Amino acid sequence: MLPESKIIHLRCALATALFFATVSLSCLIFFRDIDSYRFFSDFSSAYPLSRFPSFFPLVITDPVATSNEFPLEKILNEAAMEDRTVILTTLNEAWAAPNSVIDLFLQSFRIGDRTRRLLNHLVIIALDQKAFARCQVIHTYCFSLVSEEADFHEEAYFMTPSYLMMMWRRIDFLRSVLELGYNFVFTDADIMWFRDPFPRFHLDADFQIACDHFTGSFDDVQNRPNGGFNFVKSNNRSIEFYKFWYSSRETYPGYHDQDVLNFIKVHPFIADIGLKIIFLDTINFGGLCEPSRDLNQVCTMHANCCFGMDSKLHDLKIMLQDWKHYLSLPPSLKKLSVVSWRVPQKCSLDSLRQHGSPEQSVHD
Repeated sequence: MLPESKIIHLRCALATALFFATVSLSCLIFFRDIDSYRFFSDFSSAYPLSRFPSFFPLVITDPVATSNEFPLEKILNEAAMEDRTVILTTLNEAWAAPNSVIDLFLQSFRIGDRTRRLLNHLVIIALDQKAFARCQVIHTYCFSLVSEEADFHEEAYFMTPSYLMMMWRRIDFLRSVLELGYNFVFTDADIMWFRDPFPRFHLDADFQIACDHFTGSFDDVQNRPNGGFNFVKSNNRSIEFYKFWYSSRETYPGYHDQDVLNFIKVHPFIADIGLKIIFLDTINFGGLCEPSRDLNQVCTMHANCCFGMDSKLHDLKIMLQDWKHYLSLPPSLKKLSVVSWRVPQKCSLDSLRQHGSPEQSVHD
């Protein structure tokens, strides 16, 4: 056995060593915690921790995300039909308020003929944070296209600088969707969907668009197209067309996308790339400019040729009431076409003239 004095010295040495080891370990843990904090801060910015609730429990004060959780391509892939077709609409704060345009838009899908299932393929493109937040409450597929250059949250009146910027931003975004390989139906949110429109589309067309005025011929360039509703197939022709359309804003400064389309629809470039354009009949794809009078054939109705939010909401609600009344009729009366639209009312041309000429006042 060791002498007692050596045992005491040994215990003191061990105690001292243990003390320094404890201090060193504490310092190491402290500095590693700092590095860990930096690591998780960087990690959480790149990968939202809400994706890992079981590993990283968080106290969330606002359940609605303020930025895209997933890239556009992933959202489009989930929403797309088997042939890679999606339905797209844009939304800003003015149209996103409860009981406003977006609610009527979604309601039309729910009460339309074979349209409810199409909601599974609809992606709402939000142009401001409040629209994005509302979208996440009311719909499955939302994508934020918030611009740092412009504020689109208020109602964009026809031909104001904000309106023009919003319309051209839309054209550029739709080009990017085509480049990702997705076909799309673009629809303004003030278009009511009453029937599945896909059976009415032409199979061999690259670009199909609704009209403010339809001449009676699908390929007549004298038709007056409306950019609020179109079906576009993704191919080299349509991609080059959208690039040309967007670049033409510089050729025709101060004009919106629809006017520029009217200028370029006869341009030799269209024939050179072989783009096939079809103008859709207002019998099936009507609007307040030229209503579809036969409810047995109507697919969509657009609140175009209308000035101001109050007028638009009033006439959209009348449209939905008229459709519900039509649905309540027995088949024999439906075939007789005894019911037609009671619109336009507040969106009438008389109300437009009070604010200027229809061409200057229409909010499409």
